[in-house]
Amino acid sequence: MKRNCRRILTILVTAAALAATALPASAKGQIGFAGERPGAEARSFSALVGSWHVDRDGTRAVYAVDGRSWEQGVLAPAAPVKAKAFYGSGAPQFLAGLERYRYFPLSICNEVRNFRGGSIEVAFKGVSGTIDQAAGIAFDIKPNGDYLLLRANALEDNLVLFRMEQGRRTTVQWAGKVPVPSGRWHDLRLVVEGKRILGYLNGVKYVDQPWSEPVDGRIGLWSKADSYVFFDRFTVTER
Repeated sequence: MKRNCRRILTILVTAAALAATALPASAKGQIGFAGERPGAEARSFSALVGSWHVDRDGTRAVYAVDGRSWEQGVLAPAAPVKAKAFYGSGAPQFLAGLERYRYFPLSICNEVRNFRGGSIEVAFKGVSGTIDQAAGIAFDIKPNGDYLLLRANALEDNLVLFRMEQGRRTTVQWAGKVPVPSGRWHDLRLVVEGKRILGYLNGVKYVDQPWSEPVDGRIGLWSKADSYVFFDRFTVTER
């Protein structure tokens, strides 16, 4: 088989599998939340900012960011311990950088150490929120707390590629008139392909941005303010 052929290993991650096995940097897989205990933290993610827990959508186990009691500037429980697991002695620098983005809940995927290219996809459903109902894929998360972000917002009907750098959020590419109705499940997909970043919602491409800088860092889920949003089927395919 040619070296440049894409290797794809699809793994349905249950709670038991997550307890025993972590996906190495080159692995591909889908993370679901079946079998996890509602109210607990998902074993496959580490919440750093905001309130995150396993929830239910009917009989379906999901991962939720819960901003119903949102307070600006609140790090998640045990954030220093989680940061140390990711960055070791560099954890204080990471947390100091991340504190600049406390308005934005963030939960990092434990199972992928370095995402350099490929695709990340997640299903999400906006439940409530009067300030925002935002669902995002954070990627290129750096040891200094900076990162890139593809996010959809059910209150604004748009899809935006943002850059979080030096405490500032700047728009890289903005797409309006993107239907994101609340109370429905949607598929958000990020693709890093060569020198391009692509963003899709429900199979439709809205973002196509040239990108010459290397993408190399942790990945996770993102939200904003008082958003109460469900997530499921977090799928990573690396190239």
